[in-house]
Amino acid sequence: MPARIYRQSKPAGQSGLAGTREWVFEYGQSAPHKQSALMGWTGSADPQSQIHLYFDSREAAEAYAQREHIAYVVEETAPRMRRPKVYADNFRYDRIQNWTH
Repeated sequence: MPARIYRQSKPAGQSGLAGTREWVFEYGQSAPHKQSALMGWTGSADPQSQIHLYFDSREAAEAYAQREHIAYVVEETAPRMRRPKVYADNFRYDRIQNWTH
């Protein structure tokens, strides 16, 4: 399975953007996951599947994969859609009419 190069998305429950600017290189899974009969934990005999490398740019991550002769796939993230909000809009007349006293 080829390696993945992607950018982490923003956590849905948080407004911060920490960790979303760097690119992640994740090795592909070469061994299937198995469930332990005793504990029920899921594990794998592939130690590379646990490695995540972080790069400042996509080009740096691609250069690493090419230098190490690793097949890779780049996953583009969707651009953020930001709608500006104005605090004063909470007090517009048409919104106040809907309030019941």
